[in-house]
Amino acid sequence: MSNSIRDSPEDRQKEIRMWREDGVWVITDVETGVTTQGNTRQSAIELLDQAVALHNSESGRGPTRKELKSFGITPEQNVTGETEPPDALE
Repeated sequence: MSNSIRDSPEDRQKEIRMWREDGVWVITDVETGVTTQGNTRQSAIELLDQAVALHNSESGRGPTRKELKSFGITPEQNVTGETEPPDALE
């Protein structure tokens, strides 16, 4: 069984579909096609909100210089395109 939720016909982009499968709630955002799951309906909705935000680049950020340096990366010396990629990437 699936549920569709929308505020009005004009809000079709806000439509989601949710169903129970193998003991978890599966939920899909119709507009983006993003799908996730949770043990409860509420957790599935919260996870979908996060996943759609990531999909739409509304969440997250690039690392700071300090964070890069903490991983042993020196931003000034990290230049792409200067060497051939390893064989595994060809």
